[in-house]
Amino acid sequence: MTRMKSIGAAFAAVLLSSVAAHAGDVRIMWYSDGGEGEVIKDLLSRFSKANPDVNVILDEVSYDVVKEQLPVQLEAGQGPDIARLTNLKAQAQHWLDLRPYLTDAKYWEDNFGAQADWMRPDGSTAITGFMTQLTLTGGFVNKTLFEQAGVEIPGPKATWDDWAAAAKKVADSQKVFAMAIDRSGHRVSGPNISYGANYIAADGKPAPIDQGAKDFLSRFVKWNEDGTINKDVWVSAAGTTYRSAAEDFINGGLAYLYSGSWQVSGFSQKIGDNFDWVMAGSPCGTAACSGMQGGAGLVAVKYTKNPKDVAKVMDYLAGADVQKEFAERSLFIPAHKGVAAGQIDFKTDNPHVQAALKAFVEAAGQTAAPAMKLPGWKWSDAYYSAIVARISQVIAGEMKLDDAYARIDEDIKAKVAGN
Repeated sequence: MTRMKSIGAAFAAVLLSSVAAHAGDVRIMWYSDGGEGEVIKDLLSRFSKANPDVNVILDEVSYDVVKEQLPVQLEAGQGPDIARLTNLKAQAQHWLDLRPYLTDAKYWEDNFGAQADWMRPDGSTAITGFMTQLTLTGGFVNKTLFEQAGVEIPGPKATWDDWAAAAKKVADSQKVFAMAIDRSGHRVSGPNISYGANYIAADGKPAPIDQGAKDFLSRFVKWNEDGTINKDVWVSAAGTTYRSAAEDFINGGLAYLYSGSWQVSGFSQKIGDNFDWVMAGSPCGTAACSGMQGGAGLVAVKYTKNPKDVAKVMDYLAGADVQKEFAERSLFIPAHKGVAAGQIDFKTDNPHVQAALKAFVEAAGQTAAPAMKLPGWKWSDAYYSAIVARISQVIAGEMKLDDAYARIDEDIKAKVAGN
């Protein structure tokens, strides 16, 4: 009997997704940023009705499970048949080459080829999956708080210093937090690059942390120390654990949030008409006004016992009609080239959402060259993880900033040496 199972408990999902699949089973590990979980369940239910011989099991988990538990499973040669995640390149050795099993490999190359290298080993021509959406980091502004405080929203060429000063005025007036940045090394990398940072050395290996990165990270630490930034976001978790500041923004307690386009769907549902909000691109540094492109990819895992069934599910989900509907209902920027080139009717009557998505598309053109290289670079996650772990210790008062820079370099060297 065909079934599609959705499991809310993360622990149960981890256990289930490590169980070897039976013939005809296709188990998917899926996390959601907003409402896309409901959309994928609906789309998969249609597949199940049309393909009763394939038993699709959807395990819904938190992002932390995907980030921290999935790698352990993969190293043990286990895991789900398909997984949705963001750390694609560094784990590419675990992905299945779908090419021999696909109905039309050229269709995949034509429509998903631009990001194919983000999720396969260097030098490979494997087709391992597709991006479920393209994302871009950027700032969100509580417009209502700015208006109530009588503070003008900074313009498109405003610097990080300009935004910090303006948000602090709003915070002092309205008794809220001024700014927050998600607890993520990826999230601070766009600002680092805007100040001239470059993580990649001439030989393709990680470069030591440079003055550009230090110029922003020193500001970031200072703003955490003086209360401009809500330091709880970075000190309330340990190690490399991700923490979004989105709930603080949704609750109206934050003037400015630096996060990304994947938040739009959740904001549409949770903020409603509680306050007006706008997307404001990425603030400028001395070198650029860059965000970070990226997204979540859906990849096939090579330890599957059912590669033909996995390819059948992936072919269905990669179809143009399915991709278009997923993007429109999830309020995501589509990664499918054909869909992105056509008319997209985002399913929302919320003017904030429509404006934000348009602004993200426009801001993508300002992405600096060093940032464009990182999604397909093997050592990106090693760099991100080292930054978030060590800078968090500085903000918590456990380490001096100069010592943190040295430890970041050491952490990254150790990661490279171990691979």
